[in-house]
Amino acid sequence: MTTIRQRRVGKSTEAAEDQPSEKNVKPDGKILSDHIGRKLWNILSITVGGIAAISLGLLTSVYVATLHENDLWFSNIKEVEREISFRTECGLYYSYYKQMIQAASIQQGLHGLVYDNKTESVRTINILERMNVYQEVFLSILYRILPIQQYLEPVYFYIYTLFGLQAVYVIALYVTSWLLSGTWLSGLLAACWYITNRIDTTRVEFTIPLRENWALPFFAVQIAAITYLLRAHLQPFQEKLTLVAVFMATFLFSLTWQFNQFMMLIQALALFILDCFDMLPTAKVTWLYIIQISGLLLVCVLQFFNSMILGSLLISFNTSVLIARTIQKNLKRGSLLSRLGKIILHVLLVLCSTLTINKFIKKILNLESDEHIFKFLKAKFGFGATRDFDANLYLCEEAFGLLPLNTFSRLSDTLLFYVYVFVLFLMTVAAVIVAFQNLSGSNGVSFMEKMEECTIILKPDAAYNLIHTVLFGCLALSTMRMKYLWTSHMCVFASFGLCSTEVWRPILRCIHLYTSQRMHVIKYSVPIITLLYISYKFWPGIMDELSELREFYDPDTVELMNWIKSNTPNTAVFAGSMQLLAGVKLCTGRTLTNHPHYEDKNLRERTKQIYQIYAKRSPDDVYRILRSFGTDYVILEDSICYERRHSRGCRLRDLLDIANGHIMDGLGENEPDLKPSLYPRFCEEIKKNLPSYTTHFTRVFQNKTFHVYKLAKHK
Repeated sequence: MTTIRQRRVGKSTEAAEDQPSEKNVKPDGKILSDHIGRKLWNILSITVGGIAAISLGLLTSVYVATLHENDLWFSNIKEVEREISFRTECGLYYSYYKQMIQAASIQQGLHGLVYDNKTESVRTINILERMNVYQEVFLSILYRILPIQQYLEPVYFYIYTLFGLQAVYVIALYVTSWLLSGTWLSGLLAACWYITNRIDTTRVEFTIPLRENWALPFFAVQIAAITYLLRAHLQPFQEKLTLVAVFMATFLFSLTWQFNQFMMLIQALALFILDCFDMLPTAKVTWLYIIQISGLLLVCVLQFFNSMILGSLLISFNTSVLIARTIQKNLKRGSLLSRLGKIILHVLLVLCSTLTINKFIKKILNLESDEHIFKFLKAKFGFGATRDFDANLYLCEEAFGLLPLNTFSRLSDTLLFYVYVFVLFLMTVAAVIVAFQNLSGSNGVSFMEKMEECTIILKPDAAYNLIHTVLFGCLALSTMRMKYLWTSHMCVFASFGLCSTEVWRPILRCIHLYTSQRMHVIKYSVPIITLLYISYKFWPGIMDELSELREFYDPDTVELMNWIKSNTPNTAVFAGSMQLLAGVKLCTGRTLTNHPHYEDKNLRERTKQIYQIYAKRSPDDVYRILRSFGTDYVILEDSICYERRHSRGCRLRDLLDIANGHIMDGLGENEPDLKPSLYPRFCEEIKKNLPSYTTHFTRVFQNKTFHVYKLAKHK
């Protein structure tokens, strides 16, 4: 398979306080001069901070693009090698961009996506309804209409767009930290932490077309817009403009990633928690709930009323919250015990309503597209063992396991994790104090009146980012693949805390050392020292990383793809592992039996059937299954048939054996009700060329990794 090898080749204020007589002589002139000075200083600060944000964003884009080029020698390898480098589902998504580029017209390209019969054999599916590929459609149309075809290859236009979005991502993180702390120094530190912790904050350089690489920049923009929206004393025009920005970012995030609903559900839970404890303005929270619903419904319309969106927990939850609020109008009045009782009742009402509405929608729509996710969650968190093939497929993947402990070691090397825990502890204490004060407040006290007293402890924007980082931290700890949602925000939260008066003021007051000047010295000097440490320790490593040159090397897969293009008809149907078949579609354009986009029940059942080629089944059974999907050729991979990457019980052949009720291979325990199979393993036995196999299958291609068999067409 693929390997990487070395390439061959304020002082004036004090003065004013000391000389009150001068102030009395020319008060208007002095005040005007101070006002102009502050205004000019703010303009200069915003200009410098803005230039720094844009510069760091662009540098990050160049950095990841250079790493990608250095790892693969992308500019030098052949087109088929470039396409093979887009592994698994990445290749599937990029194939639709390629399909749109190669279509005779934009209209024909769109027609081919809406009525697609090459992604799943003997079925016609709507790609725009099933998958989040509008970004590929938009980018292909943009490439066709712009006069750049002579200067830029389609693949470079695609990958440069993704690398460019990294600039948007870093700028959004920078701005969020700046808004929270009030100083662009915080944003500078957040961006530097994001870059130096690249291994744990992004994987864009080696999984370019992955949906999260499109979506997370827009999610970061949405968080920045929400942070600004939650600031006090916004003008009506500013508030409306910010709401539009939140909506656009939410819509684009939802449009580009199929897991958007689950991420926004966590976000909605954060808003719900804070609203229950009266830590956010209710009107703004209501707008955010409505924006989430409307953004998701708009995506649902664009995806031809995708049932998985309509049956999402997010829509059910937000609807339930809005209904429960209407019923419980006096939720935020009463004594401490009274309000706690109302909150408990409110939570139960929302929970029951959410489950009822969601179950009703799924029953009406007969929705089962996301059942594999809930089976996986049920098994993962110990609510009973399962033999379900799909759930076990996820459970056995490292990406869906717990976050490895060495992640914290890497994050600690840059001081990020230490600072994050320090800030998280202090802000959590502040949040508990504010929540208690809010619940203990007297009747009839408005939100803004209470916030005037408590804002010095925890502002609404800081409160939101605190709960956001806690909830997404829990998600990352439970599922490693989701760590990128947490670690990037970790950079924001830690840098904000290090540059925040909300952190340093209570610390200095507790040790009786508080003065305004001392606090300002600390809040600027500590982040500067941290930046100097990061630069000193990691700059040489970054330079070494950029100078290391390697190249793409996967001759077996290249040989396979070239053979398929040269020796099989364009209408041929191929069966095999879903990861490999995505590459077959991209590189050769042949029809597939299955693919890695797993959010469809029929496809999951089809994949399980196709994977019987690695189970203990008779040649007649396997032949019958493959022909039922119109298969002409089947590709067997030694890396799956003789897999050693996973331990016993998690190898693909073991999962199939368990699902089929058969005893697993090798030494070890088996569940009592598992029985020996009557047949040997198909992928091993077929290589012996026994008559029972050669009747149905003829080997037509072989190398060190792959074996391709052509199926006989019996009358």
